[in-house]
Amino acid sequence: MPFREAVILFGCLVVAIIVHEVSHGVVALWFGDDTAKRAGRLTLNPLPHVDPIGSILLPAMGALSGLPIFGYAKPVPVNPARLRSPRRDMVFVSLAGPATNLLLMAISAVIARAMFHGGAGLAEAIDARSSNLLLEILVYFAIVNLLLGVFNLLPIPPLDGSALVERLLPRDWLPTWYKYRPYGFLVLLGLLLFTDVIGNIVQPFYDLLFDFVTGR
Repeated sequence: MPFREAVILFGCLVVAIIVHEVSHGVVALWFGDDTAKRAGRLTLNPLPHVDPIGSILLPAMGALSGLPIFGYAKPVPVNPARLRSPRRDMVFVSLAGPATNLLLMAISAVIARAMFHGGAGLAEAIDARSSNLLLEILVYFAIVNLLLGVFNLLPIPPLDGSALVERLLPRDWLPTWYKYRPYGFLVLLGLLLFTDVIGNIVQPFYDLLFDFVTGR
């Protein structure tokens, strides 16, 4: 991947991840938990959110090597016990991150579509030789937020979509769920490394985004 594209992808991913995490804390505060606020995590300043491996090393390696772009920030602390209705409110807190990413994706895509139909060429916008830097950033920002939003909605712990599973499960089943929940990361890692399942899930949404921006 050309260096400029790698830098743009890296920057878009870092911003998208940080906003994702902040949104969790903001919604938790809305429902009564000020843990993230007291920890100084309700800020867009990247420093409090940066995880050296998840926020820098992994995204940089993916962007520079052409491997799948993957990254994460330090999770925003949330204390469910401080929420007014913990089991219900945690669904909103968890889904705030993906919802924010999808909203950012939609805004970026609408602006990119308007610019594209204004005469800019999308193919040139994502070419390293292009001078249309704004359109290139918008396209990549939309893609990154789409991938983060859809990926985090998967119902696999520790992804945010697993909160829906916990909310829908009967209370009697929750102890069994909690018992196996720590192994979710291994399941997720296996799917990412050894199968195309997640790619096949994300690909149709990626195609829809590209078609929307280009007006196909």
